[in-house]
Amino acid sequence: MYDVVLLSMTEPDEDGCCGSGGCGTGHADAPATPRPRVPVLHCADALRAAGARVETVVACTDAEIDGALARLDAPPREDGLSWPDADGKTRLVIAVTGDAQLRHVLRRLVRRYAPAPSKRPADLPAGRTVPDLPPLAVLPLDAAGQGDLAAQLGLPREPAAVAAAVLGDAVRRLDLLRHDGGSVTLDGVLLAGATEDGRPVQWQGRVEVDDALLADGSEPLLAVAVANAAGATTLDGLPLVAAADPADGVIDVAVAVPVRHKPLFGAARLRIEVRRARGRAVSVTPRETEVPFTDDGVSGELSRKRSWWIEPAAWAVYTG
Repeated sequence: MYDVVLLSMTEPDEDGCCGSGGCGTGHADAPATPRPRVPVLHCADALRAAGARVETVVACTDAEIDGALARLDAPPREDGLSWPDADGKTRLVIAVTGDAQLRHVLRRLVRRYAPAPSKRPADLPAGRTVPDLPPLAVLPLDAAGQGDLAAQLGLPREPAAVAAAVLGDAVRRLDLLRHDGGSVTLDGVLLAGATEDGRPVQWQGRVEVDDALLADGSEPLLAVAVANAAGATTLDGLPLVAAADPADGVIDVAVAVPVRHKPLFGAARLRIEVRRARGRAVSVTPRETEVPFTDDGVSGELSRKRSWWIEPAAWAVYTG
């Protein structure tokens, strides 16, 4: 039978984990020892009933997350690299309040197992910068969540069903996006600004997908979608990416461009032109402005060139 680590996080900030001071030290009203949420306890009970040995970890810092992930390590290698154990008997369940927390844990996995370019081993899969990351089960703490990545993938949401999935053998491997800012994207990124009353703000930027140029930086843009799955593919109801597949080995990219159209009769009208492309890598370079974005539920502003690339089949989930 398996050892199962049931990892959850407390006091989520924009990156899905509490501050560097840790829970119970940085917050006067926080308990000294954070307790797991009720769905986590129910999942642990179901795992134990099935014969698994269960360890619950409520992480407040990256060090605590890394400590839980270390349970997935393979025995030491001759080259000194940390590497996931493909034949290990330890499995991982991540309890999350949203995609931002899931993204945060995957980012820690990548940091743990991605070798430096100078130490790239011969057994690293072709076209990848990370090995096959260990499969994990996702326990959404919002049982009725709509539109999150777990819902898009059709993953189980009830604690007992998640417990059954992590003890089973059904695994789906998925693509991962990495970018040159050091983070990862599981679902997608939407770059778009808006005024206080919700009206879209035009901005300029250069957008390249492999050898295709979607925008040269001289014309206004309303939005750019960089999609691995389907969660960041609409702008005010306008579909930007039609059918993003998180396991097809390519990135789907779309730009929304406002175009003034003068019909033969009547006044000029503004329409939205959507340009699309697919490829292995994409770069976005904003011009003279900071562009707001949302990346797997995490908000920020992009002020200089950023490049994303695909890591085919790099991570995996237990599907039940």
